Amino acid sequence: MKILLVEDDLEIAGFVAKGLKESGFATDHAADGVQGLDLALGENYDAIIVDIMLPRLDGLSLIRELRKKNTRVPIIILSARRSVDDKVKGLMTGSDDYLTKPFAFAELLARIQAAIRRNSTSEDPVRLETGDLSLNLVTREVKRGEVNIDLQPREFALLEYLMRNEGRILTRTMILEHIWDYHFDPQTNVVDVLLCRLRNKVDRDFDEKLIHTIRGVGYVLKRPS
Repeated sequence: MKILLVEDDLEIAGFVAKGLKESGFATDHAADGVQGLDLALGENYDAIIVDIMLPRLDGLSLIRELRKKNTRVPIIILSARRSVDDKVKGLMTGSDDYLTKPFAFAELLARIQAAIRRNSTSEDPVRLETGDLSLNLVTREVKRGEVNIDLQPREFALLEYLMRNEGRILTRTMILEHIWDYHFDPQTNVVDVLLCRLRNKVDRDFDEKLIHTIRGVGYVLKRPS
């Protein structure tokens, strides 16, 4: 999953971005409202975190512009403004949640996950399934049949990305941008190394293989025909 963080306080932004990445989220950061709006309109995000007091374009104006474009992405306000009026105004502007500073990262993470679940169109918003492979977004439990599979955060993020795009070929560049959240040299082999680790855990001990290489293009996850 990919998160946009729009926050001008670099210390807070660094703290939040580090926590999100350790939790398996790819994270883009914008230090002002204009940059945040440009990123939000140009990229696909699973959630957006917005401060209210931003340079160039304030957070509420940013949210209004996004909602005018009919964007459905969950938006969480992260603000030092604590009054009931401020919270009501933020929620009425179009945000999905409002968290005041200072805050515990665990609470922010829980609110992000809850907002994403509410926004999901799947019948079971916390569980992804492909064949006998299942992934629980809340408990982060991964199973192949009755076998538990232990994944590292980036392995989990990659498997989730593949499962959300079941049957769709994902190029190395798409995976780089989604999992690492910035542009690597396209000749790097970090994607292949991560895919190899994931495939060893998900496919190696099973007769039916789910992760497939499309030579010269990328990778696809699909259930057995």
